Amino acid sequence: MFKFKKLATVVMSVLLATGVSAAAGGHTEAAAKKTEIIVSAAASLQDSLDKIAVQYEKQHPDIDLVFNYGASGTLQKQIEQGAPADLFFSAGDKQMTALVDGGLITEKKQLLKNQLVLVVPSNSKTKITTITQLTDKAFKKVAVGQPESVPAGQYAQQSLTAKNVWDTLQSKLVFAKDVRQVLSYVETGNADAGFVYKTDALTSNKVKIALTVGGHVHKAINYPVGIIKESDHLAEAKAFYNYVQTKAAGSVFTSYGFSLAN
Repeated sequence: MFKFKKLATVVMSVLLATGVSAAAGGHTEAAAKKTEIIVSAAASLQDSLDKIAVQYEKQHPDIDLVFNYGASGTLQKQIEQGAPADLFFSAGDKQMTALVDGGLITEKKQLLKNQLVLVVPSNSKTKITTITQLTDKAFKKVAVGQPESVPAGQYAQQSLTAKNVWDTLQSKLVFAKDVRQVLSYVETGNADAGFVYKTDALTSNKVKIALTVGGHVHKAINYPVGIIKESDHLAEAKAFYNYVQTKAAGSVFTSYGFSLAN
């Protein structure tokens, strides 16, 4: 009987100790829990923002930046429909303006500028001096972002329309969900040429810039950033919003081919 009692006492002691440890671990886990900031951002910003996030999280270990990359128009619609987001980086003024007009943005700022370029496979021998050459037989498929949701696609449409070849090229156009998909189509040979941002072209060694599209044939390529009014973490969102405007963040953006808005 004594042995049984002693064994029971030992078992109870172990259980109690385990319970205390688990509780302590729970408190530690709670104390270490990070504040998650959801950033909806244009796909063309992925490389630069991923690098900036590493720097920022190192300086702010209590923050976890979670990115939702995609076409600016798609992200705009998601935010309008109530998808969780704390910050929005757009690759066009149109999408940001829509959210501002809808009362969904509490603060915004023009952050960056970009250039529209025409890329071809890196081994292409074709020389291009004007986008009207895309009507030539040498180009069977031309990739562009879906104009309804992809700002780069809108800029491409504006450029081709200004040169009076948008309608002529309809049978050749391959539409993509964002600029990264356009880039992929050209990289894999599924398109002979594609319209992307300069910053996207610089990330790949499988394509080369055949032509920089003149800024006079399309609207200015601006990248505004805004804080979502319904953010659950306004103070933390504001802190990252301020950080992307610093010299440290600016040097990362420019290293990827962006130019600063001011």
